[in-house]
Amino acid sequence: MDLRALRYFIEVVRQNGFTRAAETLHVTQPTISKMVKALEDEFGGRLLLREGRGVQLTDAGQVVYDRGLEILEQAQLLRRQVAEVDHITRGELSLGIMPTTGHYMAPVIALFQQRYPGVNLQVNEQGARAQYQLIQEGKLDMALGLFAAPDPALERYTVARQKTRVVLPAQQVTDPGQPMRWSDLRELPFVLYTSDFALHEHVLQQCEAAGFTPQVKLQTRYWDFIGHLVAAQVGVAVMFEHVIARYDPQRVASRPLVEPEIPWDVALMWRPGYLSRAAQAWLNCVREVYPQPLLGAAFPDFQN
Repeated sequence: MDLRALRYFIEVVRQNGFTRAAETLHVTQPTISKMVKALEDEFGGRLLLREGRGVQLTDAGQVVYDRGLEILEQAQLLRRQVAEVDHITRGELSLGIMPTTGHYMAPVIALFQQRYPGVNLQVNEQGARAQYQLIQEGKLDMALGLFAAPDPALERYTVARQKTRVVLPAQQVTDPGQPMRWSDLRELPFVLYTSDFALHEHVLQQCEAAGFTPQVKLQTRYWDFIGHLVAAQVGVAVMFEHVIARYDPQRVASRPLVEPEIPWDVALMWRPGYLSRAAQAWLNCVREVYPQPLLGAAFPDFQN
């Protein structure tokens, strides 16, 4: 059985269509169709039925999909184990890093590449929720995520602890130490991260718990754009301390958020079970740079 054909078939099912699968895999749609047809010929029957713009698995297709996921995971594990025979002198390590947390991983990357120059680091930059999904699907070895509560489905190592604050135009803040309750935000317009960021859902949940639905004026993936929008008085934002520290204090300021005040862990996460030698080496570097979690807006201070 051709593993590439199996991978293409599984991606068609995941994306619910040949066109979206082709875009995800960066190949042409005819290539996808040809590989799926070859797989169907090998198994002697239809695996997929086209329904409008989507697809529907046949009974045989469901079996191939379920077992195919296991086969591809085992094949990936085999490749990693073979690459590790020569003691991490080569190989790959796929990492997820949120756009606002790159400064935490920069000294770790420097240390890792100094010690293991033959390992190819592949970095994926997305929000915490997207990183979590990629870890669960086995598409990333490790990722730096944000947690407001323990997650039994993942192993993790905390590198920093953060709190959220309300970001407002500087001229509206006379006392940055004076707390605000979530209920105090009821009448204020919001600018938010997009839904693939953990903070997006957190803000919606806390507003709901406080008895209101936020007036969302704009959503964006970019922390610096949020700062500009707040300064222009488009809306207020709820952000982490390490992000707020990068804003121009002449343009924006912040106040603590309480009732409730929810601490967040910036943590390296991975699936329980086998860790490749490269992933274990990465974890060791993280522990060396961060023997204990940083607090608030503190930046890492590590010298190789």
